[in-house]
Amino acid sequence: MPCPTGRWFATADPRPDAARRLFLFPHAGGSAASYLRWCALLPDVEVLVAQLPGRQERRAEEPYRRTGPLVEALRTALEAELDGRPYALFGHSLGALLAYRLAVDIERDGGEVPVLLGVSGWAPERVLPVEALLPLPDARFVTAVRRFGVLPAEVSEDPELLALVLPALRADLALVAGYRDDGARVGCPVAAYGGRADPTLERGRLSEWAARTPVFLGASAFPGGHFYLADHAIAIASDLARHLQRTEGDDSIAHRKRHDSRP
Repeated sequence: MPCPTGRWFATADPRPDAARRLFLFPHAGGSAASYLRWCALLPDVEVLVAQLPGRQERRAEEPYRRTGPLVEALRTALEAELDGRPYALFGHSLGALLAYRLAVDIERDGGEVPVLLGVSGWAPERVLPVEALLPLPDARFVTAVRRFGVLPAEVSEDPELLALVLPALRADLALVAGYRDDGARVGCPVAAYGGRADPTLERGRLSEWAARTPVFLGASAFPGGHFYLADHAIAIASDLARHLQRTEGDDSIAHRKRHDSRP
C-alpha cells in the first residue's frame, strides 16, 4: 500500500537515509499505484510517485485540464518535499511532459534543480493530435484511444476500471492537446526511453531531446508499444540508477543552482 508523504506524492517504501531520490510521473490516466513497484527496483533510491487529482484517493478532486496550472501545483508540492538530497525526475508519456516542464520552470526561477531528467514515450515537438478525440462519446472515445495506443490493455478490457479511469484520461488528454512547445532547454542531463513500436512516436524522435540539454545521455529503444515500460521497468530503473550515481557530486551545469547553503 502507498505511504502518503503528502497529498501529491506517495511511496511504498520511505527511505530517509537514501542518498538520492527519484520523483516519478505517470502516464495519461495513470495513477501512483501503477508505479509504486519501482520502489523495489531502485533499492538505493527513495522513489516518490506523483498522484494527480481525479484518481484513486483523489478521485473526488477535479483533474487539471491545462498544463500551466498543473505544473505550478506540482512544483509547489515537489519543492516542499526537497530536503537537500540530489533528486531526479522521470516521467512516462504525459508524465514526461510534466517532468520536463517542472525542470524548465525550476531552473528558470533559480530553484534547486534536478541532477537528471528521464523521459519516456514522449518528445516535446511531437505532441499526439488528440483534439478530435475529446468531444467523442465514451464508446467512440475508448475505441479511438485504443487505436492510438494510449490506453493500457488491462484498463480497456475491464469495464469497471475503465469507467473509473475515463474522467482522468479525458482531462489528461486535454492537457496534451492544449500544450504548446516553446523550445525550452534544461541544464541537467537528459536520458530518453521508448518502445520501438510506439504508435505515438515516429522512429528516431526521442533523439530530438539532444537539442534540449547540454548533456544528452542517449535514447534507448525497447521492444513494445507505448506501454513497453511494463515489460522493461527493471532495465530502465537500472539505467536511471547508473546515471544518478554518475551525476552525484558532479560539478556540471545541473548542479550550479543547487542551494548548498540551505540549512
